[in-house]
Amino acid sequence: MSERTSFTSRRGMLFGTAAVSAGAFLTGCTSNDDKDDKGVKPAGDGQSAADNTPGKHVTIGFAGPQADHGWLNAINDNAKSRAKKYPDISLEITEGSNDTAAQIGQIETLINKKVDVLVILPADGKALTQVGLKAMRAGIPVVNLDRIFNTPQAYRCWIGGDNYGMGLNAGRYIGEKLKGTSDARVVELAGLDNLELTKQRTQGFDDALKNYPNITKVARQAADFTVESGQAKMAQLLQAQSKFDALWNHDDDQGVGALRAIEQAGRSDFMMVGGAGALAAFQAIKQDKGVLKATVLYPPTMAASAIDLARALGQGKGVGGLAEYEIPASLTLYSAVVDKDNVDQYMSTGFK
Repeated sequence: MSERTSFTSRRGMLFGTAAVSAGAFLTGCTSNDDKDDKGVKPAGDGQSAADNTPGKHVTIGFAGPQADHGWLNAINDNAKSRAKKYPDISLEITEGSNDTAAQIGQIETLINKKVDVLVILPADGKALTQVGLKAMRAGIPVVNLDRIFNTPQAYRCWIGGDNYGMGLNAGRYIGEKLKGTSDARVVELAGLDNLELTKQRTQGFDDALKNYPNITKVARQAADFTVESGQAKMAQLLQAQSKFDALWNHDDDQGVGALRAIEQAGRSDFMMVGGAGALAAFQAIKQDKGVLKATVLYPPTMAASAIDLARALGQGKGVGGLAEYEIPASLTLYSAVVDKDNVDQYMSTGFK
């Protein structure tokens, strides 16, 4: 992956977390009028934009993996709570599964039920591409959530996070904080190395650090997004590196374990930046009593926005504030850095 010179995603469209997670992204969903009451221009010149006015009833099928991680549980919660806001939505949600065959079967059941729109966060994007294609060929538009299918033919719209941007912003934040430190040393606690997202996060981090010649990444360990692995791998980093100035941890869940290892080692001589946006991380950042000073968002609010997009699709509406008649083909969420200066703004979005 080539180095990027801006915060813009490779998918070409960037939306701030706060805007996407609230009604400001779609000014709601479907209106029967050509104007909304907030002064937002409708899509196109005559096409209604999405708003909060009840419209055509839409049945949305939602299929995701097993919620065995705080972030994934927050995905489900965001989808359910968003759907409840709209009296014109029925949500058919499957029991999450990490088994690709089981998830394919669940999606096929939703196809057979003839839901109006499907929102799918695949356990494995490549493995579930065919069932996405099956839904699209059956005339059911698919909103592909985060883990992308192998072909755009398998979805009408993709919405998800920016893993490269997450690493880029973590590196830039650390770089700016260590700008005046000569021979600064940083370490990285990554996620699962067999996942493309981990590689993208590391690449973004490394590319950002290239802009700071005074900084050297001296060590990297890969954990597996669990508390236990975070504690074990962080203990190894601490033992191997007697001195460093900053740590970037890819995931706030494994960060709980990392912080345990740091406390057990009695270390407080560096700053830590996390990843994802857990409530516990936000609370620790606000208290400002330990090494954790910031976290970079990978917002689970994307599931709420996916429900908004699915509703707009089912009602044939566009996005408020955009001129086009249709919703975009892809939306990449911005990986904002949350520190003590802005943590209150994001506190309500933190996942447990």
